[in-house]
Amino acid sequence: MADTRIEPAVTDMPEEPTQALRFGRARTARSSVVQEDYVELIADLMAAHGEARATDIAKRMGVTHPTALKCITRLKREGLVTSRPYRGIFLTEAGQELAQRVRARHRLMVEVLLALGVPGEAAEADAEGMEHYASEATLAAFSRYLLRLRREV
Repeated sequence: MADTRIEPAVTDMPEEPTQALRFGRARTARSSVVQEDYVELIADLMAAHGEARATDIAKRMGVTHPTALKCITRLKREGLVTSRPYRGIFLTEAGQELAQRVRARHRLMVEVLLALGVPGEAAEADAEGMEHYASEATLAAFSRYLLRLRREV
């Protein structure tokens, strides 16, 4: 296995405000990952079954039923979902918009990874995490890259 360690050069450190901004952005992305994953899954379940039930969400997220209910309660507070007794969980308009944005980022990430030669299952799995952390500038660059690739074909 190749040695992938990189010796940091002290002169390569970014200025404090720049570095703080980068770390802050990563923390913000981490805090929204779970919310975005739940909304995306709810949209998928609604498309497949007409509604999303807490038990199905818990199973597919790999969490306990109480954990799923806690997150669903947070999503309600954020105005992203509603629920009806003895029915399911449904996305609000804001939830639908978020799900569409997350799904578009996910598809873009998968397409880029596939274009780079990453196998399909690995591309899907890796995109699941990467979609939450890429900046709008990076996403725009990925889109331009894919457009150039399509023109060359």
